[in-house]
Amino acid sequence: MIETLTLITLCVLFLIFFRPGKTPPLESQLVIERPGQYKITLAPKLNLAQPFIEAIIDRLAKSGVSTQHGNARQFFAVGDRQVATAHGDVYLLAIIVREGMIHFIGVQPVSGDAAKHLETIKANAKDLLKDFLVSDERSKALEDSLLSAIREVSGERGIVVDQLQDQADK
Repeated sequence: MIETLTLITLCVLFLIFFRPGKTPPLESQLVIERPGQYKITLAPKLNLAQPFIEAIIDRLAKSGVSTQHGNARQFFAVGDRQVATAHGDVYLLAIIVREGMIHFIGVQPVSGDAAKHLETIKANAKDLLKDFLVSDERSKALEDSLLSAIREVSGERGIVVDQLQDQADK
């Protein structure tokens, strides 16, 4: 009887002190690259956004959309309770398809001012946006596919996603 009670007490103490918890946010930038497929670049402390982004990648792969022809870009403010930033639960995400590669760039907003979100994410993606052209029907279809994939995945996960657009893009 006393052995059983001791064993139960030890198990409970072990679970209290050594149970798996939430992955702590990384203090450095996270870069994941699958050559020829995609590259994910997340700012410090946004590593918890990785499962959401990989779900978007899976959804795009299942949809059969070809990224080999055409360029596309989409910008979002993502409200995710799992990913806390200095300005609340919102981070900025750029999805850019260029030369057959999908690039995901996640950054923290520089301020709580939503009007500056598009400017912030574009500044972080400036190398990919240099000489960027979106003009043909394939590019438009690819942008629509990106938008559809992120909306479907965010709906399944209870994540709020707001598309960021220039006045010229509307």
